[in-house]
Amino acid sequence: MNDELKRKQLRKYKAFATGLFVLMTVIFIITTILQKNDNSHWIGYIRAFSEAAMVGALADWFAVTALFNYPLGLKIPHTNLIENSKERIGDNLGNFVVSNFLSPQNIRPYIQKLKVSHFVGDWLSKERNQDKLVNEVSNIVLDILNKLDDSAVVNFIGKKAKEMSDDLKINQIVGNGIEYVLNKNDHQRLITNLSKQIKDYVVNNQEMVKERVKKESYFLVPKFVDDAIAEKITSGLSKYFDEVENDENHSLRNEITKKLYSFSQEVQTEQKWEDEFRGIKNDFLKEEKLHQYSKDIWISIKKSLSKELEEEQSALKTYLKKNLSELSQNLQTDEKFQHKIDHWVRVTAYKYILKNTHQFGDLISSTVGNWQGKELSEKLELEVGKDLQFIRVNGTVVGGLVGLIIYTVANFFI
Repeated sequence: MNDELKRKQLRKYKAFATGLFVLMTVIFIITTILQKNDNSHWIGYIRAFSEAAMVGALADWFAVTALFNYPLGLKIPHTNLIENSKERIGDNLGNFVVSNFLSPQNIRPYIQKLKVSHFVGDWLSKERNQDKLVNEVSNIVLDILNKLDDSAVVNFIGKKAKEMSDDLKINQIVGNGIEYVLNKNDHQRLITNLSKQIKDYVVNNQEMVKERVKKESYFLVPKFVDDAIAEKITSGLSKYFDEVENDENHSLRNEITKKLYSFSQEVQTEQKWEDEFRGIKNDFLKEEKLHQYSKDIWISIKKSLSKELEEEQSALKTYLKKNLSELSQNLQTDEKFQHKIDHWVRVTAYKYILKNTHQFGDLISSTVGNWQGKELSEKLELEVGKDLQFIRVNGTVVGGLVGLIIYTVANFFI
């Protein structure tokens, strides 16, 4: 029922109660006039009833009116109670709600009935709801992204990168990286490939070897001797590196491995390498370069993310929808997951409500206290005014009956 209907109903019952008072007044006037010319007993009884009924009606009218207004506009003490006591009413109402409705024993049964997981699972199972959720989240994130101050973000990235790099010891990272490769024996493939490349280079460049041998030889040595020496050199080198290429346990491989292990330890522990890599790092991460790197990173991230959020069928949105579908399925079928989610929601809701019960009371108190006094009176009168009019009706009837009883007792027993 809206406020307009409530007002009509209130006017109707006010008119009824007032009409009953007017009726008693008319009866009292008529019986008073009749009694002057007629001594019939029935007139006295009716007059006594109507007289007492008028008194009861007036008394209850005063009581009801005093709750919401000043009777006849007269500022009589202890009238217009609602308007004059709205702060106290708000405080008492807030305390009443907190004490009687938000106590642990009252809210616990309702909290224990909460089953959010199944409801959320059903809601997420519908494709239109998934689309709506993804689009809303995308719009929110896109709005935040567009409102971010690019220069502030770039400075933040640069600052954090600088803080992270200050304690970064690149020499230890490089040394550990070499050890990692050695421990996994991945360097053997590199040795194999280099051996093959050297072998092929020697075989394919025999003429160059001959020229070098001839150039370094004495002029008295015949050419065929130089050629024979060059052929021996190329043949020996090619065979040697062929052995290295095909023999996994070749001594050269073991020697290279030992040298690499030694080098990795040297890189990690010796000060010269730490200083060398620090210099490279400082040169690479100069303030102007770091700022440019940060700017390039942020522009790339922002551009890519904005594109993903704006497109309807982007990879990001597709991925989110896929995960929402999986989440929906788990919420509907996985009992352990359901129990975990519901338990978390119940505990969180219970703690939050108990922690903030005073705020609910303050909200009610401040809301009522901030209402205009006249507005509060009108609101309450609309809600309970109809029933209060029956007090006036009852006062009229009961007052009349009491007056009739008093009149009867006075005539027969006094």
